[in-house]
Amino acid sequence: MIRTGTVVVGAGQAGLAVSSLLSKSGEDHVVLERDRVAHRWRTERWESLRMITPNWMARLPDWSYTGDDPDGYMTGAQVAQYLSAYRRSFGAPVREHTHVEAIHKAARGFSVRTDQGSWLARNVVLATGATGAPLIPSASADLAPGVWQLPLRDYRGPEQLPSGGVLIVGASASGLSVADELARAGRDVVLSVGTHTWLPRQLAGRDIWWWLDKAGWLCQTIDKVPDVRIARREPRLQLVGRRGEDLALADLADRGVRLAGRLRAAAASQVRFADDLPATLRAARASSANLLRMLPGVHSAHEVPEPADSVVHRMTELDLRRAGISTVLWATGYRPSYPYLHAPVLDHAGEIIQHRGVTPTVGLYVVGTRFQHRRDSAFLDGVRHDARAVVNQLTGRPADRQTTNPLRRAVASAFIGAHAA
Repeated sequence: MIRTGTVVVGAGQAGLAVSSLLSKSGEDHVVLERDRVAHRWRTERWESLRMITPNWMARLPDWSYTGDDPDGYMTGAQVAQYLSAYRRSFGAPVREHTHVEAIHKAARGFSVRTDQGSWLARNVVLATGATGAPLIPSASADLAPGVWQLPLRDYRGPEQLPSGGVLIVGASASGLSVADELARAGRDVVLSVGTHTWLPRQLAGRDIWWWLDKAGWLCQTIDKVPDVRIARREPRLQLVGRRGEDLALADLADRGVRLAGRLRAAAASQVRFADDLPATLRAARASSANLLRMLPGVHSAHEVPEPADSVVHRMTELDLRRAGISTVLWATGYRPSYPYLHAPVLDHAGEIIQHRGVTPTVGLYVVGTRFQHRRDSAFLDGVRHDARAVVNQLTGRPADRQTTNPLRRAVASAFIGAHAA
């Protein structure tokens, strides 16, 4: 068994940010990665994907974008290259192709078993991010075997899919972009729309993220919101990574995409939708308007494009076979997944209970979860803040005072509350 100070699980942006700060502090550690550095950016993105945040926002500890297109948007492959260069810049001690099988509390830390050997570490940092496993509705199990189903992380491009139409379930930035790509490729597309918030790509000549950054929206902390669970499940943004170009449901409707409400149930080739699309569009309009109103210097309301009433289909039932739809793409988000973790730190939804990355189990930390402490915690640009907070905790306190640390008292209180619910 190999001994080390800290085991970091995952070599994406979160794990590398932690590793950079640990290296700078002279802390002995290892980063375990099941595949290659930036694995998900290499393998779980469609080929035409571009980041919805501009390149100047790709900020990590002691690392930032220095290319000639700061206002552009990297592809998934470019993000992987960017993170690989970051790893090389400080010689991150990454063990690639090392699959973590089990993490157990030990007498003096944690035992971490992998398919390439075992480690004994004082600390463990879980840095696998916010996209553990696709969140697929239970209705998927009721569809006929002849309907080809695919979580969005496995989608690569139109040519990958069987011929015929496509039902996309989920209309955040990813669902919106893929619906646009498929419609442009000549596919018949039905888009099942849930809660969302549309934003313009630019305002007054500046990228919308510049405004959100300036307004302090990105750095809002979880302790400033009225309801933590609602905040961590707030509607996803509808944006595309195209310079100066907006994309809204109205644009998709103009290209022939049929819009439906939230998917409710399925049986063989029959699917049912809630009759809630008009209400969803009204709520999205209000959400967008509220967010835009908080931006400093924006004095006029930016109208949210809406599909005309004539194309807001009150579709409640659809026969996929008769409609010629051969594929269902699930763009329904992700759920946390820690199958290897054996520690009492998960709530009823399978999410890690934590405060600023500190969990109820001494020596166990997390970085990169959604709205972990700041609104941008799960963004490429935001993990640096949580990584720094965790490394400061990990390196800056005497071992015999861990249980009296104010942060640990706060997370212990949250742990008790979560398990009493």
